[in-house]
Amino acid sequence: MEFFSQTYNALRGPTGAPQSALEAIQRLSGRLSPSTLLADRRAAVLSLKGLSRDCKADVGAHALTGLLEVLENDAEIDADIGKAVLETLNILCDVREASPSAESKALGLMNTDEVLKIDKPAEKLFSLLGDPNFYVKYSALQFLATLLHNRRQAMQAYFLKAQSAPANVLATLDDKREIIRNEGLILIQSLISQSPDIQKLFAFEGAFDRLFAIIQKERWHCLMCVDGLLRLNVSNQTFFRETGLAGFLTAQLLFPSNLHPQEPTPQEFALQFWDVQKTTNVQLVVGVLGMLVGSKGSNEAETNLFIRCLVEMALASNAPTTLKTQALQLLPTNLNFSFISHILTPYMPVPETNGEEWDRLEPIVAWMRYTTAKNALLLRAAGTAVFENYIRKEEVRLIILQVMLPNDDPNASRPSPALLQSLAAPPTAPLNPVLAQSTHLASLLFASLIRSSIRCKQLARLIKPSAVITPAAGGQQHQPATTSQSAVSGAEDGDDDDPPQTLLAVIAEHLSLAFLSRAHAVTAETERETREWDRLIVVYLALLAQWLWEDPKAVREFLENGGVGMISTIHAIFNRLSVDALTGRMSRVREDERFKAIGPEDIVMPYRFPSMHLHTGASTQPEGSDEVEIWFDWAFVDFWKSNYYTIQRAITLDPDTLSSSSGENAESAMLIASLREVIRSQASQIEELQAKLQSSESAKQEEISELQSQVAYLTSSQEETQQKRSEAEKEQEDLLVFLEELSTKRRRDKERLRTAGLEVSDDEEADGGEDEDEEEEDEED
Repeated sequence: MEFFSQTYNALRGPTGAPQSALEAIQRLSGRLSPSTLLADRRAAVLSLKGLSRDCKADVGAHALTGLLEVLENDAEIDADIGKAVLETLNILCDVREASPSAESKALGLMNTDEVLKIDKPAEKLFSLLGDPNFYVKYSALQFLATLLHNRRQAMQAYFLKAQSAPANVLATLDDKREIIRNEGLILIQSLISQSPDIQKLFAFEGAFDRLFAIIQKERWHCLMCVDGLLRLNVSNQTFFRETGLAGFLTAQLLFPSNLHPQEPTPQEFALQFWDVQKTTNVQLVVGVLGMLVGSKGSNEAETNLFIRCLVEMALASNAPTTLKTQALQLLPTNLNFSFISHILTPYMPVPETNGEEWDRLEPIVAWMRYTTAKNALLLRAAGTAVFENYIRKEEVRLIILQVMLPNDDPNASRPSPALLQSLAAPPTAPLNPVLAQSTHLASLLFASLIRSSIRCKQLARLIKPSAVITPAAGGQQHQPATTSQSAVSGAEDGDDDDPPQTLLAVIAEHLSLAFLSRAHAVTAETERETREWDRLIVVYLALLAQWLWEDPKAVREFLENGGVGMISTIHAIFNRLSVDALTGRMSRVREDERFKAIGPEDIVMPYRFPSMHLHTGASTQPEGSDEVEIWFDWAFVDFWKSNYYTIQRAITLDPDTLSSSSGENAESAMLIASLREVIRSQASQIEELQAKLQSSESAKQEEISELQSQVAYLTSSQEETQQKRSEAEKEQEDLLVFLEELSTKRRRDKERLRTAGLEVSDDEEADGGEDEDEEEEDEED
């Protein structure tokens, strides 16, 4: 009752007279002063909270400063007033209402700017995250989320200045109440958005450990925060790898982190039960794995493990199509994974089991799986992009083409590459959409193998598909378009004696059949089938245009295998139409939506069905239809645009004019002859210089050998002289020793004579003295 009494007294005037809302707000704002009682301030805040929704402008203009003072001084003291003031401030700053008006949004942003004028309110809010009261903490989280939504950069700057902010925010993830953890996750996602500094701060404060602790409790939505911490942050990605938590991601997909490259993938990974929630969760995991695969400075073994996990999920699992497409799209463009040697174990769903039972198929090479996967067109387009990125090196393309070459031993069996089977399959009438799509994708893949490579085109000309193609499954052969059964049987009887055709000849023949079948489809008035025949013809023409470009031998082979008839038809069209009409037709190709909409990362477009009776640019598409189609890939579009003007200029030139311009030809011939003469003279000069160089080198070698022999002779002579000198010195030393012994013996004999009383002559004494002097001199020497 005391609360209602205080609220009533606060709203009532001094004499009980009715007041306007503005007067009540002014009176309540005065009661927010710190000089009033805490109970009066609480009652005033609660009253202002009730008025804030309908009178947001007046409450913000008169009471916002007082509310911030209450937040600073009383929120930690009294939980009720803290909850009330936080909720009131949140209402004043909120712009995320169900249907907010422009005025309401402007008021919310203006109040937000007033709150964030100084850093004290923001610091106070971050400190309140450590409050033990549930309602205060919850209201603080909501108000922080509102401020971040309105002025994210300012709040991020205050967050970096607040000392206790990171610890208090991360502490919300350890709260036992799920609603607090969820609000904490929302707050973290807003804080780390486009802020590498905050991302690093959270990472080194232990955010990854806390988030994965929550993920282990089957709350996978935390992966959105993990993705935000790692996105475009190389240092965090490196730190995340060092923590060892990256292997936890593959474990969540049931893919062993210690799987050896040669070991097959476990079946529990390939075959799982999928629902909508699990698909959403795994999309987050796959997104993080793709980010780690594309990061720099990664561990090669770990990166290969992640790539294998993505490849196995995309090509050899029962995962939903959206996951498979995402896994392929996340593979890096500079892919360094051995698709040629990697073996997959694909699975096929058992018919009429609703995807609950799957059969295990024979192992298959990974790159072959791209053309055999019976999934959505988006998935196959993503696989095509991965294949093109993988074969950027010419060496890889040569290896793949060599697999398609016929075996030297005609009796030896070789498995037929799926890519070659799809290319060599003849078009059928009526057109089979599945076979046509396989042929289309196979053409895109084969064009990427031979594009801009003379060596690859040389190998492609040697491919003979009839030498390696195996019969279709079930033993049923598709009959070529517009070919009778008797003609087919007759052709089969004669095929034993005819040599196998090359792939280029087969494609030229299929193009002729497609043109003929397209004419029959038009007469049958089947517009959709006619359009499909048009697409198949475009596929063959695009492949041949890239194959024959700058390859004269391929052009000659094409002309020898039916191309002359096509060229004659084209020549007749050229003669019938003007040059301006032809160039206009080429310009219309560039402006066509099926050509113009192609981008480097998007070759799949919505299916548009143009009516034959409407304008060329008109197209129709059923409402709600999700049908898609492929016409061109980006490589061909780039090829067309690069050579468009060259072909356009060539069309405008008259071949007869070129042949009759003898003056220009004579001048060109003279120029060529003079250049050849210069080349010939320079070649002779080079030969003379090479001969002189060889002669000088031989003379130099002889001189060097002679000098080496002289050095060897002098070295041996010096050694002999040195040896003789050492021997002479030794003999001299022996003589000196002998002379010394002789002098000593002589002096000893003279002493004996004197002792015996015998006379010693002066000469002998002198000789003795001289001998002594000589001995002294020798000793001095």
